[in-house]
Amino acid sequence: MASVVQQDVSSSLFEDTSVAFASKSNPQLRKTYWLFAMMNRAGLVNLGTFFIKLALRLHLPIKKLIKATIFEQFCGGETIRECESTVQQLSKSGIGTILDYSIEGEDSEADFEATTTEIFHTIDRAASTGDIPFTVFKVTGIGSVELLEKVQSGASLTPDEQKAYDRVVQRVDRLCGQAHLRQVRIFLDAEESWIQDVIDRLAYTMMARYNTQRAIVFNTYQFYRHETLEAYKNAYLKARESGYFLGGKLVRGAYMEKERIRARENNYRSPIHVSKEATDKDFDAAVDFSLDHLTLIEVCLGTHNEQSCLHCTQKMARLGLKPEDTRIWFAQLLGMSDNISYNLAKLGYNVAKYVPYGPIDSVMPYLFRRAEENKSIAGQSSREFRLVKHEMQRRNMSAV
Repeated sequence: MASVVQQDVSSSLFEDTSVAFASKSNPQLRKTYWLFAMMNRAGLVNLGTFFIKLALRLHLPIKKLIKATIFEQFCGGETIRECESTVQQLSKSGIGTILDYSIEGEDSEADFEATTTEIFHTIDRAASTGDIPFTVFKVTGIGSVELLEKVQSGASLTPDEQKAYDRVVQRVDRLCGQAHLRQVRIFLDAEESWIQDVIDRLAYTMMARYNTQRAIVFNTYQFYRHETLEAYKNAYLKARESGYFLGGKLVRGAYMEKERIRARENNYRSPIHVSKEATDKDFDAAVDFSLDHLTLIEVCLGTHNEQSCLHCTQKMARLGLKPEDTRIWFAQLLGMSDNISYNLAKLGYNVAKYVPYGPIDSVMPYLFRRAEENKSIAGQSSREFRLVKHEMQRRNMSAV
């Protein structure tokens, strides 16, 4: 089996657009073409982002336009029910869904409780089907950023702040406890370095409590930070010594500019690697470490990097691990890197798509990041655009 897998998985795998876009009709593919054509132009992205923010601020009637374009490309819907068609469509291609309630900017106790309740719904929905292998939440969705930052700094909390933080801990425990009860794996998403330590502590407390039989709770590790590889290995040692399984979601990271700006403004060493090559090296080293320690680690590669995905599949082949090994998953965002997701799934690997959902107003920060990411990441938008154009040519389609 290992030799067959190693032969099948090569650098040309992700160029097969007939598989990557098999689920898209000609009109859908053409719509994707025009969306990425616009996102491939930095000036247009900047202008469009400005006018969308202005229009929303002025309450102009543009939500239908947003929903039919960028929202449709990157989000599953405004509710779990609206996501059902996306869940089923992905499932037909052997791809799981990670429902991601992408609400941001809420800051009241009522908002935090409402978000907690919604994440409970995603856990219950996941428990009812095999189509949703993971659930996910951000700690800043259920607690104040300022409070988490104060806790991490070690500053004394007022009595009211201590009660508020106790509620954050209780919400995290309720979510992880429900995930354990329903046997649904749950990710704690990574965030900025100035609150990540407190999130890590919460994650490891939950792992010790709920990962005694298998990995239910997963922490997220950002390998564009130069200390993360060592921290990940230390997390494994802690899990081994304490007798629980380590759940690791490996990502490169999402806060690079914020981290660098804050480090510069506050005159401390940036936690970000000095080069992309260093990030890639650490990410792949973490993949190797994970696969070498699967007796206690379950891992999900949250990456759009083709070489890292190949690195993992080839390492699996060398170790004689089957593609369907339930301890190893790949994940990409909805609307991006379909060439990776669909081709890996076709070969039998475990693949899931992050499917963000929520009211349009609330998910706009997420969508702006996707637009900015496609504009700023070297080659990302160009790669997506190139693949879509290739598939249109294969189908003998015109752009109009």
